[in-house]
Amino acid sequence: MEKLIPFTGILSNRAEENPDFYNWNRVKIRYCDGASFSGDSQNEAKKLYFRGQRIWLAAMKDLMSKGMHYANQALLSGCSAGGLAATLHCDEFRELFPRTTRVKCLSDAGLFLDVIDVSGGRALRHMFGGVVRLQQVGKMLPQACTSRLDPTLCFFPQHLIPLTKTPLFLLNAAYDSWQVLSSLAPPSADPHGYWQKCRLNYAHCSSSQIQFLQDIRKQMLNAVGGFSGSKRNGLFINSCFAHCQTERQDTWFAHNSPRIGNKGIAQSVGDWYFDRAEVKGIGCPYPCDKTCHNLVFRQEFLGT
Repeated sequence: MEKLIPFTGILSNRAEENPDFYNWNRVKIRYCDGASFSGDSQNEAKKLYFRGQRIWLAAMKDLMSKGMHYANQALLSGCSAGGLAATLHCDEFRELFPRTTRVKCLSDAGLFLDVIDVSGGRALRHMFGGVVRLQQVGKMLPQACTSRLDPTLCFFPQHLIPLTKTPLFLLNAAYDSWQVLSSLAPPSADPHGYWQKCRLNYAHCSSSQIQFLQDIRKQMLNAVGGFSGSKRNGLFINSCFAHCQTERQDTWFAHNSPRIGNKGIAQSVGDWYFDRAEVKGIGCPYPCDKTCHNLVFRQEFLGT
């Protein structure tokens, strides 16, 4: 928990770095509850208290009292676990404001997929299941989902986005670095280390490993198929090995930022938010996108 965090990318207050949102009031909410601000449970014997939902409500109450209630425009955004939080709380955020306020949500790298990993199991479903049960997240999830699916499945955005009424923009790398490292080919699913070099550096992936990742990309596009059919929603799925592209200046808005067609991320989000154009950007599959800022890792890491 650093004392100071640089506000770059979508949080920048400089017009040359953030042309559409530089003069907005910008707030970053600290996150450490482990369930995207959606848990509410306790274990008295072990002195464990999970209060993500209450923290979210307290933060919103505080911001509204400071004047956010009078906003003409509002955008709830987040990256990674924060991107999932933006999806989970999108409609709830909309309800805070009068109907005359333009309210939209942006999920950056929050499109966590419920897919089969390299061992044939479902590593991320197992992880999410533990979070949902421990923190009793189910009671915070949309009843329209939990009435027909297990609460763990309803923690996955692919089952939440069809139920989200508020305009939502999904920004995600098709070969999301965190998902490759931690849910598609984590060490637990790869005990012999066949994927170790590939998950750290895409350039070391074999042809069969690349094909596996191409299949994941197809599943991601299938998951957003119905979502993208709505004019109110936006989409930017670039075929990069990246994770979180809104708060990094080099990926958000710079001379060599990632693009789909002739449009970068900042312009795409701005066009969608201000209704300047419909934005449904899907990049061609690896390796054709030459604008990517691909991530390469020196060592393993886990977390969101």
